[in-house]
Amino acid sequence: MSYKRLWIAFGLVIGGSFAVLGFYGHEIYRMKPPIPARVVTSAGTVLFTGQDIRDGQNVWQSMGGQQVGSIWGHGAYVAPDWTADWLHREATWLLNHWAGRPYEQLEVEARATLKARLKQELRTNTYQPATGDLVISPVRAEALAAVSAHYSALFGDDPALAKLRDAYAIPSNAIKDPDRQRKMNAFFW
Repeated sequence: MSYKRLWIAFGLVIGGSFAVLGFYGHEIYRMKPPIPARVVTSAGTVLFTGQDIRDGQNVWQSMGGQQVGSIWGHGAYVAPDWTADWLHREATWLLNHWAGRPYEQLEVEARATLKARLKQELRTNTYQPATGDLVISPVRAEALAAVSAHYSALFGDDPALAKLRDAYAIPSNAIKDPDRQRKMNAFFW
């Protein structure tokens, strides 16, 4: 086989690879989940906006965020995947809230009932394409506030979370401004 044929084969493999990457990159961009215009409670209280989410991403990036954990699995693994951690904390808060005590202390049947309720609460698509709003229940808004308080303390300077901050390699007061903390929390959510 001549060198010319090898170079042609090599060029075809490279060209084909980039065509596949380009196609799937476009599909990922086209099918990405929408960022809602607003996240509101069913009572109409605005919790945050789409711009808050985008600004929160900038806050995250400004502190070198992908070196301190990951978002949707993209980033370093020094700390948790913040989206998965958020979802776990929110789900745990909801289960404990509904149980009125630690969820794990409930009978098996009661736990199963609450897990079914949690599945309905978290998996139901409440995005309103006509308005761009994502509507959540008031109890989910309470969970959002509780988890936000945890992250504000973690990325702030709460001494109770110093060991956790050290384990995650997050400096104390990584994000000092409460508004920047709020926006980063919107991005994590």
